[in-house]
Amino acid sequence: MRRVVVLLVLAALSPRAHADDGDYLLPHPDTKWWLSAQSNFIWQFQPGFQSPYAGTNSFLPDDHRALSYVATIYGGYQITRTTAVVVDGESAGGTGLSSALGIAGFTNLDVVRNPTLGPTPYLGTAFVEQIIPLSDHWIPIERDPLHVLHALPDHRIELRAGKMSTVYWFDQNEGASDSHRQFMNWTIANNGAYDYAADTRGYTLGFMAEYDAPAWAVRIGEFLMPTVANGIDYDFHVNNARGEQIEGEWHDCILGHPGKLRLLAYANHANMGTYADAIAIFNAEREQNINNGPPDITTTRVPGTLKYGFGLNFEQEVLAGLHVFGRFGWNDGKTESFAYTEVDNTVLLGGDLVGDRWGRPGDKLGIAGVTNGISQDHANYLADGGLGFLLGDGKLRYGREDILEAYYTLRAYKGIFPAVDVQAIAHPGYNTDRGPVVVGSIRLHVEL
Repeated sequence: MRRVVVLLVLAALSPRAHADDGDYLLPHPDTKWWLSAQSNFIWQFQPGFQSPYAGTNSFLPDDHRALSYVATIYGGYQITRTTAVVVDGESAGGTGLSSALGIAGFTNLDVVRNPTLGPTPYLGTAFVEQIIPLSDHWIPIERDPLHVLHALPDHRIELRAGKMSTVYWFDQNEGASDSHRQFMNWTIANNGAYDYAADTRGYTLGFMAEYDAPAWAVRIGEFLMPTVANGIDYDFHVNNARGEQIEGEWHDCILGHPGKLRLLAYANHANMGTYADAIAIFNAEREQNINNGPPDITTTRVPGTLKYGFGLNFEQEVLAGLHVFGRFGWNDGKTESFAYTEVDNTVLLGGDLVGDRWGRPGDKLGIAGVTNGISQDHANYLADGGLGFLLGDGKLRYGREDILEAYYTLRAYKGIFPAVDVQAIAHPGYNTDRGPVVVGSIRLHVEL
């Protein structure tokens, strides 16, 4: 760590360093190297709420609070004009409210979904990027920790392989993909019905390819699934365990303002169980007076089980500094939620406004609402007392999980972004017997 601090100071003092736009506390040298760091602290607090009962995986009804943090050191190097490597080391500590259980659209995306892992540092990202130019027209790009090349051809193929997050490239949305300076909720910052390949920290191994034309793009990806739901280990039996996705993107101007539309499809193959089979076993044992407890989906797991889904994602500038965005997501709902969260269908709509209008161009105000649902089989499984890897109140009176979130992020100084956030959740865990829940948050984000 001491060596990293020295390197960052040298970067700031370098005569080749250029002025920053306020996103980073330190300026970065305009060289082939990229070196930066970030830290994100989120303190959340939740007053008590109505809860006539609670189960193993319930969101706790008592007043409580939690603090989480994520610290990352990013490194990258442009080997040639078209080739780069990107790595980062990370530590995620603290905890989430109720150990991140009981709400499908959980309130803090930074929380590691397996609290037993602790803050031990780990390798988050390590991939190689290769660009294949298809035109001679190169466009300068704004560099960041994941994009260290200085320019790209406007017509190209992009290839990446290594360790990464699937949502680095898929289901991106300018208004709702960054928990460090935007929304914190799992199902607002990502498509909740997109059960994308990932370990419990949100990373996977694999490769992706992207074809970019000036007005549209298409990308495909093949990634490893975890060995068990919400697991940390990868399943290398790729014949029966892999996550596949394809996404098409159209970007153009509507009435003089930029916008994007993305269509996503994915298919997961993994050692997964199905809700209907778990319920059938439970009912058969109950008829035979065999008391083995609630249904258990883990007993029905079969290698190579298929789960598939679709997503739609849009973002549109309405006026300078004012954007609207939204998502729709659906998956088959038959197979257990395995890698992201327990959502089978979702609809999101939101907007954000840059603070130019009140003399704060570095600030941003955002508000979004999302409604999440699950399949009938999934609801029956939870109603019979079954447990998912996030949900399980012991019983269930089903209702959609509706969430409203608003934030204000302040650029207090270049690279320093405090924020306040509030979330209101109706029917946490799809249970109309419990809630509503209100969660307040204070966040401090620092970019070096």
